[in-house]
Parts: sequence; structure tokens; C-alpha cells
Amino acid sequence: MTDFSLFQNKMSAAGMGDAVIKAFRRNYEALLRNETGMIPESAITPAVDILSLEGLPKTDATDHSLLAQTVVIKLNGGLGTGMGLQGPKSLLTVAGGLNFLDLIVRQTQELRRRSDHPVRLLLMNSFSTSDDTLAYLAKYRTEGLADPAEMELMQNRVPKIDARTLAPALWPTDPELEWCPPGHGDLYPAMAGSGWLDRLLAEGIRYAFVSNSDNLGAVLDPVILAHFASSGAPFLMEVTRRTLSDSKGGHLAVRASDGRLLLREVAQCPEEDLSSFQDTNRHLYFNTNNLWIRLDLLKSELDKNGGVLPLPMIRNSKTVDPRDKESTPVLQLETAMGAAIECFEGATAIEVPRNRFAPVKTTADLLALRSDAYEIREDGQVALSSARKGIPPDISLSGEYKLVEQLDQLDTPSLIDCRSLTVRGPVRIEPGVVLRGDVTFENAGKDPLVVRPGVYADQKVCSVLSPN
Repeated sequence: MTDFSLFQNKMSAAGMGDAVIKAFRRNYEALLRNETGMIPESAITPAVDILSLEGLPKTDATDHSLLAQTVVIKLNGGLGTGMGLQGPKSLLTVAGGLNFLDLIVRQTQELRRRSDHPVRLLLMNSFSTSDDTLAYLAKYRTEGLADPAEMELMQNRVPKIDARTLAPALWPTDPELEWCPPGHGDLYPAMAGSGWLDRLLAEGIRYAFVSNSDNLGAVLDPVILAHFASSGAPFLMEVTRRTLSDSKGGHLAVRASDGRLLLREVAQCPEEDLSSFQDTNRHLYFNTNNLWIRLDLLKSELDKNGGVLPLPMIRNSKTVDPRDKESTPVLQLETAMGAAIECFEGATAIEVPRNRFAPVKTTADLLALRSDAYEIREDGQVALSSARKGIPPDISLSGEYKLVEQLDQLDTPSLIDCRSLTVRGPVRIEPGVVLRGDVTFENAGKDPLVVRPGVYADQKVCSVLSPN
């Protein structure tokens, strides 16, 4: 068995605190025990009868006392390399010349205006996003935003593990590649280890609303806040209904042994239970990663467990240099923050409309967001146009448009009346294109297919283009 002191010494030398070292040790010991984290169908029952946001009473519009006790935390550690970005994903322009950070700041400023209180915003940055994020936010200091350094919760990092020896992975040609992020479950040790948890509690802040910075539908909702506060629950997860497109994503369930809610990811599902896992009529809800946390009860739970939340460990097999598949095989241990729902007695969930889950993971998501299918309001809120009746357009782009710079070949068409758009092969959409119903543009040639201005409705165009 590898001596854990090798990891502890490496992490301490890199400035990692006791909280993250304890959390990593717990995961490492689970790895040594060869824990799989599998959750068979026989161990759970479907989550049903989840309370709906639509059924909650509206709060008194003049009572903003709870906003003064709430911190908004945005996970901001991603680089968006999957879309060809070199910097923080939150600096990607989404619409109207505004990026994710601009919209988050607008949302925060609106909360402050409504509550007449400096609602605190924290960004959980990574080592990769910190410098660029703080530099960008400096422009808002003249608008009353805090010193950017006072808005940062720094994500930890943990060692990669040599898959053959289970010792810390070594890569002298680029030592930075010996480290990896510990997943967004690091929220809890990062808050505790940085001192932010104690600081927030000392400031009278009891509630945290946590979401991903690329989910522009995730705005602090005073109705949910009021419900959460009055419920006394330690933890609340926003969930929404699964569709066929969500069948491979994790779902909410109830642990049969003690009745607690839990999350089951596909990696935790035995192969023989996959059909049940993917049955969206059986397992109805998935996690939006919009979470509400009682900070005083989080501290109590951490104290009770020796400073660590007992989150399920996620084991990922990689190579130490992700660009070199012949480099040393490694294991990366992660946790998910939503999995904390099973750590708190009395944790609960609430069903929210799909428009509170509008992440930008692909260029197809970005194309939809940049179109008239969505509305970006002055207060920074982003929502589907009312004409969409809660249903976003279904967009499928071929590999030619995987990167943001490639997406720019497609001038954003009108999608407000479009059910689905499919683009295959080199296509150039010119300004003034309106799409309705189900539309496909397909080109097997090398020269771009040019889509001229006009209305295209329920049609597939493969060569000569002429609007209906």
C-alpha cells in the first residue's frame, strides 16, 4: 500500500490546506478498498411526488430580509477547451456583446437594488481561471462591485495518481500536469479550508445559492429562497423532468435502506440495470446543479465528520498528459457537489421549469442562446421567449462547428419559431434567415452551401437553396 504521506507532503508543499487533504485522503482510501460506488436498481426506488416550484406561494415583493442573509456562489473553474477557448468560459460572449460574467454581475446588481443590501457574490475560480476573471471584474469596481479578490473562492487541486503504482504521478517535463481539479464537490472543503464558511456565518449569512456560471437560467429566485428558509431543510436541490435527451445523465432516486435522496450517475449504474437507468418514465428527475445550502448546518455536518463530507468518490481513468495517449496512465479522483444531498438528513428537492437549466456546453447551445429564441433582459436574466412555451429549439451541428470560431460561419438565424435545426457539412448562413418548424441544411461537398436571406420552413435543403 502506498504511504499517504507522499500525497500529503506534495499537497502541503503546494499550499493545499487540511480540509482538501482530508477529503482527498478519504477518496484515496476508498480507491485502495477498490470501492466501485455502484448503485444497483435493487438498492433504490424512484423519486416521486417532488414539490413543484409552480405550487409555491409567491413571496411578499417588499420583504427582502432573506436576500441579506444569502450568498450567491458561481462555479467558475472551466476553460471551455471543448469549444476551442483558451481562457475562462465565462468570458465567452453569449449575446449583445455580453459574456457570462457581465450577466452574472447584472443579476447581482439587481438583487442588491431590490434588497437595498450588498448581496455577496462569490466566484469559485480554478488556478486556470483566476487571473483572467479577476482582471476582467476590475472594470466593475466603479459600479460598486467589491474588490475582485473579495469575490473569489479558490478551487483546490489534487494529485493525479499513477494507475500502476498508486503513488503520486510524476511528469517532470511539465509538473503542472501532475495535478487535476477535484470536481465541484470541492466546494465544501474549499469553503471550509479557505475560511470563507466561517467568515460568511460571522457576517450573518445563513443561505447559499450555488450554480454553474455557464447556466444563465440559474438566477436566485426569492420564492425558492423563502421556501428553503421556512422549510428548515439543510440542503435543497433544484431538479427538472428528464426527457429522452437526458436518458444518459444522472437522476434523482431514493435510497431504499434509509429513505434519503441520492444521485445516481451512469458510471454508478451496473450494466444490467442500464435499461432502468435510462427509463425516463421511471426515474423522472435530474439534477440542474442549482443547489441551496444552509451554511450553519453545513458547518455542523463538517464538524461531525471530521471536516469532510462523505461524498461518493468518482474514479476517472486518464493519461497524465491528456494530449499524449501514450503517457503514464493515471487515476483522477473527483466528487460532485450535488451528491451531498445524501449526506444531510432532511435534504430535499424541488421541481423547477426547464428554463432554470440553460447551460452552454456546446456550440449548439451557444447558437440557440444567441438567437431570438432567448431573451436577455436588462437585469441580466436569460429566459426562453414566451413564444417558445418553455421548449428550447433542438439544434444539431456536425463536427465542423465544434469550435466557437467555426460557429461564426453561421450568422445567427431567427429560431423563435424553429422546432429543430440540423446542419451537416460546410454551410454559411447569411444575415436575415428565418427558420420555422424542422429545418435541415446538408452539404456533402467541400465548398460552403450558402443560405440566402429568407424564410425556410419544414424543409431539408441539400443543394440549390431557395426560401419558401
